[in-house]
Amino acid sequence: MDTVDVEVVSARVTPEQSLAVLSQREVERLLDASRGGAYETFRRCSLAVLNSASMVDDARQVLEQYREFEIRVVQRDRGVKLEIRGAPASAFVDGQMIRGIKEHLFAVLRDIVYIAEEIRASGRFDLETSAGITDAVFHLLRNARAIAAHTEPNLAICWGGHSISREEYDYTKAVGYELGLRGLDIGTGCGPGAMKGPMKGAAIAHAKQRQRRGRYVGISEPGIIAAESPNAIVNELVILPDIEKRLETFVRLAHAVVVFPGGVGTAEEILYLLGILLHPANREVPFPLILTGPPQSRAYFEHIDGFVAATLGADARQRYTVILGDPVAVARAVRLGVEQVRGYRVATKDAFYFNWRLKIDEAFQRPFPPTHANVAGLELRADLPGHVLAANLRRVFSALVAGNVKDDGVRAVERHGPFELRGDAALMGQLDRLLAAFVGQQRMRLPGQVYTPCYRLVS
Repeated sequence: MDTVDVEVVSARVTPEQSLAVLSQREVERLLDASRGGAYETFRRCSLAVLNSASMVDDARQVLEQYREFEIRVVQRDRGVKLEIRGAPASAFVDGQMIRGIKEHLFAVLRDIVYIAEEIRASGRFDLETSAGITDAVFHLLRNARAIAAHTEPNLAICWGGHSISREEYDYTKAVGYELGLRGLDIGTGCGPGAMKGPMKGAAIAHAKQRQRRGRYVGISEPGIIAAESPNAIVNELVILPDIEKRLETFVRLAHAVVVFPGGVGTAEEILYLLGILLHPANREVPFPLILTGPPQSRAYFEHIDGFVAATLGADARQRYTVILGDPVAVARAVRLGVEQVRGYRVATKDAFYFNWRLKIDEAFQRPFPPTHANVAGLELRADLPGHVLAANLRRVFSALVAGNVKDDGVRAVERHGPFELRGDAALMGQLDRLLAAFVGQQRMRLPGQVYTPCYRLVS
């Protein structure tokens, strides 16, 4: 791989809020975690945060460009400092780290340490059970102070791709603006494109409405964060251990979900949520789900809608609404849906801040390592129950995300060739048409980049 020279900076950084006051024992635990198996994860996530100005969506390329980057926890009586060497110069202004980036950096430290020490090493959580996984997700969010216990339901989760057109990006801002005018906060995958646009629009609307405590929640995980570095608007960054817990976080926190155009990652999110909503236990649970984009995105949503109809059926199509070219209508639909969610949770005595009542099968919770053997072994048959088929299709798209942009996935494809997808001929035909449409619409990589498929369909 060709490399380019990059400007780097070394510095020592002190937290301003998060982790500013720690006990000696807590500092020792941070040091233990940073020197052990969690260090490389911490290093990669930290580099992603510091590299937020980059337009590169290949995690391996980022790691190669900054291969000399190092970060070290330094113990002090009153807390910790971070010694950084070889960091992207764009994270600094006149020798000082940008404040928002500094906050993100210490959020990474907070979450990686909590995952290593509390989620994995402590034995407190039974990660072999559905309830144990959900409990771990809740406690991680509470530790990150992402649980807003004393607020009305108002969090709109926005999904969509980082590789979108200018027209689509401007549309995401317009929708975010209308949502913000109606008092809604925004959560996204925290990256660029459709993850940044809604936050940017909402920030302007919140300022106009003099809403000074607007929440812009960014939810990521170590495998994807280097390809989708947190954008500057995020004021609550949370790192989950893996993609499955990241997806569960989205739906447990959400009071509504808005989906903008994207690629395989967005398809994965749609299939994840539809698979959950198709479970019989969730039939009566209100969950506003709106697919939207400018008129230029009509073909994208037609392909998504056609694929859902052909694979998951009419019940799945009834769980979402498609609105094209009308940000006001989207915001009004979200506001109405959130009021329905509020009424349901009051009636069922469920929390506003965390959707405990939603049933999530273990098939959607257990980590799916995207190895060639695991991908080839997926059951892709039209006769499977809808929520089971959705779980397996979600895993297909998760593997494609890994093969496209995640460091481990890209390397696996280089070593062993494309992932092989096997299933019913009719189902494979539907999948082939959808993926071909994504490639044709340049939704697999950033605009202008040549895409080499990381998959091969075998009927």
